[in-house]
Amino acid sequence: MARALRPRTAAALIVVTWVIGIVLFGIVERLVDPKTFDTVWLAMWWALQTVTTVGYGDVVPESTAGKVIGSFLMLGGLSLYAVITGAITSAFVAQAQRRLGRDPVLERLDEVTGQLNEVKAELARRDRRTD
Repeated sequence: MARALRPRTAAALIVVTWVIGIVLFGIVERLVDPKTFDTVWLAMWWALQTVTTVGYGDVVPESTAGKVIGSFLMLGGLSLYAVITGAITSAFVAQAQRRLGRDPVLERLDEVTGQLNEVKAELARRDRRTD
């Protein structure tokens, strides 16, 4: 049976993937728009700004291809934060469940189910008495 990724491992994998992506997108951007990006380092700086949604605006692509690359980086950056936020939240929830031992929502649900069964039994008794 395959083991699921732990949230921390998944987040690290995503970060590493995006670091590699920033380098690759920076290189491609330098090749696509060399007038705007004098060096590959400037292009990688721009890619990092774009992925992290900072976007200082100090350097922006001028070519259509560069803008398309920027669009992919922006959407990727948003998904990066969504996944990392989910992984962190999942880790906190798992930690709370371990600390509490049992899920308090399930405990409350069991309690309500017991009360509902008592009400059903009482109604059944009253229904038999009226017959």
